[in-house]
Amino acid sequence: MVDKKTYQFSFIIIFVILIACFFINISLGSVSIPLKDIFNSLIGYPTEQEAWQKIIQNYRLPKALTAIIVGSGLGISGLLMQTLFRNPLAGPFVLGISSGASLGVALVILGSGLFGGVLASLFISKWGIVIAASLGSFLVLLAVLAVSIKVRDTMAILIIGLMFASITAAIVSVLSYFGSAEQLQQYIFWGFGSLGNLSWEDLTILLIIYQLGILLSIFSIKSLNTLLLGENYAKSLGLNIKQSRLIIIIATSLLAGTITAFTGPIAFIGLAIPHITRQVFNTSNHKVLLPAVFLFGAIVMLICDSIAQLPSSDYTLPINAITALVGAPVVIWLLVRKRKMIF
Repeated sequence: MVDKKTYQFSFIIIFVILIACFFINISLGSVSIPLKDIFNSLIGYPTEQEAWQKIIQNYRLPKALTAIIVGSGLGISGLLMQTLFRNPLAGPFVLGISSGASLGVALVILGSGLFGGVLASLFISKWGIVIAASLGSFLVLLAVLAVSIKVRDTMAILIIGLMFASITAAIVSVLSYFGSAEQLQQYIFWGFGSLGNLSWEDLTILLIIYQLGILLSIFSIKSLNTLLLGENYAKSLGLNIKQSRLIIIIATSLLAGTITAFTGPIAFIGLAIPHITRQVFNTSNHKVLLPAVFLFGAIVMLICDSIAQLPSSDYTLPINAITALVGAPVVIWLLVRKRKMIF
């Protein structure tokens, strides 16, 4: 058993790594900006060139903060789902939330021909896509919540979530078949995921809903630790299974649904970060895992975004591709090295 001081020391080291990744991420891009000017910009002092100030404040800083929110939010929602379903392959999108968002966006982009010219341009705007993705996620969430109230078996909810995902994927396939090349390209680009499209106003809305999800996750720590013992034993300890399950599903939906609506579907992070954290900390205690997943998720997302920047290049690679290419080998290496999965 690792003592409390060892955990505190580990958290300090990881937090320092997070700060370093944050500054490195802000320093990368098509325009080279010295670290000194980046630091000056963040604390309110003028930079050597006025353009650098605008680049940092209006683009790089919101993007880095978005990476932290996305990485930590998806990581925590993945942890919640893996614990709730006691399934190492469960992720934040296992309830069909991402598929619901994708369906909403597909209806707007691929089905835009059904609307008039003015309405179509309104729906395909940035906020039109965000609202469509949010509504799609919300409708799937309502369906899952209705099922979770009536169904006693937690695994049945998992299977039903996968069925919802299959249904929405089928509808998207039909829409894609009838969509034009331009519409398909726009939908595919949305599916790549992007961290750099958020303004400060967008980030504020995302942050408010993100904080609600985090608060519900913290409130569920005791329930999550109890659920690890099995539902029957948890009931004998006085845990209200339906209420706890409902809170966990809502927390996951708030985190994963909102992040998908604003940044697109970002794969791997929610599935892999909890496993990386368990292997490093060698514990299943959520009092340790929750903050650790927060830090690891933010770090990995910042690293992936830094790699996607292609330093000194005008191009930015799809963040979805980078998260899988960078993260999957790390998880494989950790599992092979440890030779067993902690759960």
